[in-house]
Amino acid sequence: MINLVLIICLVLVIWLFVEPNLITVKRIKLKDKDLQGLRIIFASDFHIKYYEKKRLEKIVNMINAENPDLILSTGDFFSGYKNKSTLPLEKITEKFKNLNSTYGFYTSLGNHDYYRGNDNVKAELESVGIKVLSNDNTKVQINDKTLYIAGVEDLKTGHPDVEKALENTEGTIILLTHAPDVFKNVPQNVNLTLAGHLHGGQVRFPFVGAVYCPSEFGTKYAMGIFEENNKKMVVTSGIGTSKLPIRFLCMPEIVVIEFDE
Repeated sequence: MINLVLIICLVLVIWLFVEPNLITVKRIKLKDKDLQGLRIIFASDFHIKYYEKKRLEKIVNMINAENPDLILSTGDFFSGYKNKSTLPLEKITEKFKNLNSTYGFYTSLGNHDYYRGNDNVKAELESVGIKVLSNDNTKVQINDKTLYIAGVEDLKTGHPDVEKALENTEGTIILLTHAPDVFKNVPQNVNLTLAGHLHGGQVRFPFVGAVYCPSEFGTKYAMGIFEENNKKMVVTSGIGTSKLPIRFLCMPEIVVIEFDE
């Protein structure tokens, strides 16, 4: 009985205090000749709590240490639903000013960003050079290659329009969507879709995987690399936590994506 109590206490400590505060760097190599040589940092679902200024500094330093060509995100910079539960946006962008990348930082927005007002969030992020994409796209010139980065609105709080987001794009395209459910509407000419939102389920068990995900597809797209119908998507488990501040067998992560032929 004592051993069982000790095991339960150990699991609770891991859930509450250990794993949520460990940030790993996940390295992924994908085959895509159009993106060959590009080094992307995919960092999403920050959910920075009001007391996590030092943690945010650590995240910024970890990203810079990877010398990214591009920094991409799919939103949710805030934590919780009330202003008192999150680090204020101006404090977040103050740290984001220190991010370094060759070709910039681009993001779509998530549901927790919407709760603070998309227009305000967009204006503040863009004031420090972070391009926000909401059913639109931007062109990035990388040496002799042209890359289009598109982004859609959040599925829960907005109206993601993939067709509109891809207007006037051609060639090499990366699409940012907070929710992976949008993947079903992505055409095959998009080289890569990036998504977050589901946090890998936050709680995962061996041989079972995620316990629950708020998705119409259940836990199918909880986290990982997905290839369907000649389309490719990477879903991150994210950096922060939502609803409950716990993680189990689901480490917070910054994703480094590199490409070869």
